[in-house]
Amino acid sequence: MNLARYLTLAVLTLSSFGACSRPDAAPASHEPSVASAAAAVADAPPDPAMEARTLFRTRCAVCHGDVGKGDGPGAAALNPKPRAFADAAWQQATTDDALRTIIVQGGPAVGKNAAMPPNPDLVSKPAVVVELIKIVRGFAPK
Repeated sequence: MNLARYLTLAVLTLSSFGACSRPDAAPASHEPSVASAAAAVADAPPDPAMEARTLFRTRCAVCHGDVGKGDGPGAAALNPKPRAFADAAWQQATTDDALRTIIVQGGPAVGKNAAMPPNPDLVSKPAVVVELIKIVRGFAPK
């Protein structure tokens, strides 16, 4: 959770406890209202790492698997099988730029299978793409 969201939730929690313990006390004018605190949480920029983890679970793991072995539930019907990210030779031979291209533009953009779909919504989210690349690189054998 990013710091702004954490602080907003903390203020809301403390404010509500204060209201419960002192029913006769009027809220201080400098405290944010529940509505303004909720708006601040909604307006806070998303955490790219958290968004990337969510995207990996919902889009990538379906074929590539939860641990990047190319064994997700959608992989059974695919030929060729999805890339296993734990392949040391592939990790060394693949650049981050190639990963960026295939993540955003899909398999055909790099001469790979069209079953690897593009993610055009990530064009405007380069920080999320960087985090997705980190996830893929995290499957490399140690």
